[in-house]
Amino acid sequence: MRSKTIVVMPAYNAEKTLKKTIDDIPLYCVDEIILVDDASKDNTVTLAKSIGSSHPQLHPYEDRNNNKDNKTLFTIFVCEQNRGYGGNQKKCYELALSHGATVVVMLHPDYQYDPKLIKFFKEFIEDGHFDVVLGSRIRSRQEALAGGMPIYKYFANRVLSFLENVVTGRNLSEWHTGMRAYKREVLENIPYEKFSNDFVFDSQMLLAIVEKNYSIGDIPIPVRYSDDSSSINFFKSLKYGLLTIFELFKFWWRKTF
Repeated sequence: MRSKTIVVMPAYNAEKTLKKTIDDIPLYCVDEIILVDDASKDNTVTLAKSIGSSHPQLHPYEDRNNNKDNKTLFTIFVCEQNRGYGGNQKKCYELALSHGATVVVMLHPDYQYDPKLIKFFKEFIEDGHFDVVLGSRIRSRQEALAGGMPIYKYFANRVLSFLENVVTGRNLSEWHTGMRAYKREVLENIPYEKFSNDFVFDSQMLLAIVEKNYSIGDIPIPVRYSDDSSSINFFKSLKYGLLTIFELFKFWWRKTF
């Protein structure tokens, strides 16, 4: 199978940030972009279709056989009902695998993560260094807070990542990033379809990857929070943290007993 890199974008109300996110993707190293809209209430889908039809370097997936210029294919899938963050990712990965991806990069379309760095995620996996690559926003407390990360999220991130490293024996600088890249084999062998449709899906994915003993690397990326970027509120963050600790306990129980 030839190398094929697909960027998946789990979208929900991303109208304000979608265009600048796509504009910053290094299309020369991406074969296809798949956007899965989770029943957005804004004009995300309309904007995505407009970008797909007018962008000089994008080509509609449905007409892929006529893509004589070898442009980056662009797929838009619209969910009729809201699936939740985890449910959206499940559809992203299902489509990416069915479209022949060998490397899958998840990029949020809220411009919180820098698309220009996709080429490095791709290279680390294609060159055989890692099976999974994470974008780490935590280089220093000062930098994280200066980038707009709420202080409670910073400390929660640090505490949870510390606990996860201790229990799993890994030494990842951040477990809770939304920019990730996967080797095809990982997605084929992780039962992600059984995981939560909520935000804890990300934690379940990484713990399952550790359990399968896949190699995980991380790349430093800038912290970039803004009013237009999506972000879960304090109470949803608290729920996510508690569910992550519960998943970590289940992981420890399985490994110990």
